[in-house]
Amino acid sequence: MAESRSGTPILEVRDLHVNYGQSRALQGVDLTLGSGVLSVVGRNGMGKTTLCKAIMGLVPTTSGSIAFNGQNLAGLSSSEIARLGIGYVPQGRRLWKSLTVDEHLRLVATKGGAWTPERIYSVFPRLAERKTNGGAQLSGGEQQMLAIGRALLLNPKLLVMDEPTEGLAPVIVNQVAEMLVNLGREGDIDVLVIEQNIGVACSVAEQVAIMVNGKVNRVMDAGVLAADRDLQQALLGVGRHAHDETPASETPEARPASAPEAQKITKIYVSNPKLPTRWSAPVPISVIRQSARTVTPEAAAVKTAMPRVDTGRTGVVYICGTLDTKGDELRFMRDIIKAQGVRVALVDLSTSGKPSGAEVPPTAVAGFHPRGSSGVFTGDRGTAVAGMTLAFERWIAQRNDVAGLLAAGGSGGTAIVAPAFRVPPVGVPKIIVSTVASGNTAQYIGPSDITLMPSVADVQGINSITREVLGNAANAMAGMAKARSAAKPVEDKPAIGLTMFGVTTPCVQAVAAKLEADYDCLVFHATGTGGRAMEKLVSSGMLAGVLDLTTTEICDMVAGGVFAADETRFDAMIDSGEPYIGACGALDMVNFNAPDTVPERYRGRLFYEHNPQITLMRTTVDENIAMAKFIGEKLNQMNGPVRFFLPEGGVSALDAPGKPFWDPAADKALFETLEQTVRQTANRQLIRVPHNINDPAFAELVVKTFRSFHARPSRPAKRA
Repeated sequence: MAESRSGTPILEVRDLHVNYGQSRALQGVDLTLGSGVLSVVGRNGMGKTTLCKAIMGLVPTTSGSIAFNGQNLAGLSSSEIARLGIGYVPQGRRLWKSLTVDEHLRLVATKGGAWTPERIYSVFPRLAERKTNGGAQLSGGEQQMLAIGRALLLNPKLLVMDEPTEGLAPVIVNQVAEMLVNLGREGDIDVLVIEQNIGVACSVAEQVAIMVNGKVNRVMDAGVLAADRDLQQALLGVGRHAHDETPASETPEARPASAPEAQKITKIYVSNPKLPTRWSAPVPISVIRQSARTVTPEAAAVKTAMPRVDTGRTGVVYICGTLDTKGDELRFMRDIIKAQGVRVALVDLSTSGKPSGAEVPPTAVAGFHPRGSSGVFTGDRGTAVAGMTLAFERWIAQRNDVAGLLAAGGSGGTAIVAPAFRVPPVGVPKIIVSTVASGNTAQYIGPSDITLMPSVADVQGINSITREVLGNAANAMAGMAKARSAAKPVEDKPAIGLTMFGVTTPCVQAVAAKLEADYDCLVFHATGTGGRAMEKLVSSGMLAGVLDLTTTEICDMVAGGVFAADETRFDAMIDSGEPYIGACGALDMVNFNAPDTVPERYRGRLFYEHNPQITLMRTTVDENIAMAKFIGEKLNQMNGPVRFFLPEGGVSALDAPGKPFWDPAADKALFETLEQTVRQTANRQLIRVPHNINDPAFAELVVKTFRSFHARPSRPAKRA
């Protein structure tokens, strides 16, 4: 378990007993959380929720002690415990039906804390779309997001979460798990998470405590528990359930029917050979293993692989959607593409269970859900659609024959296909004809190159409008697929990514001009999506280097601007282990739309009208400190060489002597906090320079530094 930052455990439970009448719910629990995230797992009825309630003072303890950051909680009320710095996300969410999302958050928000309603909205964009909805008008996933956000707004030191992923769709489960991982990385909040989902419990924490019969049976390494299915069965009585995120290499399609493991003896365990009671002692593993029975599967029982389309050299254009409601429209596009000599196949994503004539039927896709078809065909439309969304994303991730992806539908159909369409690399054609192809489409496109084509009329039958729109989409897809399959000239210049904003344009242009002879310079506009797009290419291995000179998206994340990054910013560079060169470009400004869209709380701040639709707000000392802490902690996690530049002459064209945003105090707070936060080594360095970021000397230094990490001899200039 991680060491406490102060040397005192954030939570220490010793010999804790809790009774409900004559029933002993907790029977001597011992548990220590030094810092970070600790998961607690166990079967139903083992006392996990009672442990949470005891920590929060919601149930009386019979004996034992609970200490928070060295302070005994005995005798304190729940409100006093909360004020000490413990946040609680209870099982069941417990929202007010009459209050809107925004009212829930504003009610508990505290001034000066790192967590604000705007930051909650940036972490959970879905809540931002539901700001005016009441608590009773939210889906289960949205309610859980709101419950978590409400707890975080108290800016707690310790967050206690009871079954945070219970009953959620897989997509939301992944988002909650990712948030827990980020909280652990940031280190400002420690987390005790009670979880039934073993996959989530093991992914968010380094260690897992296992509760059996009202006490902690053992605390073990999360990786060991996640990898040992037999141990899970022995200790927890679990098998192949929701936590089983089947690795890609173990999917039915990837595993040939003749694989040796198909004939292995299967062990079937009974978690308690004798019927347990509340007072039963833990069953020794040796007894459970001796009581196991074995089954040798027949060869005929081996699951057959999903039929693949014979694609040849050019691959297949997959037309995807729900054939039970959009069959005529999808087949119409299929026939147009097929007539142009392009290989094409229908992928049916229906969840109704009706017969399908598609080349890839719903059952073939559903088999890629972690729980198989049972995770998709649930009988409940909401969970079925969420299950098919996840299964289709995993199905696409296994394809190596995608020449293009095409879909048509309304908001539901677009939501089903969009996550899977974001999986293939940039350049693979992806078109969705959609009724929601206007307004805020970031939730569908993300950092990918999906083309959203407005359907104009609803995608409901073939008529004079849909015939034109769907025909254009099909012909466009056929043309892109043909062009992509044609031979392309070999480009021997590796690609590098550069981030730019209008106020850092001279810098980035100067750097690109000095490197373009040897590198394919890809410039990404730092508008939230731009940073994510660059990081997607980093994760895909498509960039040979990064010059992240404009990190302004962090301003909007901290202060609630319109071009915000999210908590995953810089994570692709962390995971890659490659050299990282960055700078404080445009960290002097928060972006809003037209002046009347600026939040009321910012009235009186310093603004600059970039254009009629974009209003810039100068960042304050406090905001610069918050940004520096976030960036600094991310830099600390990078294992490759790091060089991060601090331009003392100003971080943008507006931050220079005589310019509107020149604020030496704010810049000083930024630089000094970075220097206090970043653990500098020979490999990880902050570099102060006296120049403005747009000075030619700054660009020269950046290029020199880049070439020191990416040795590539310059080619002679071409003769005129």
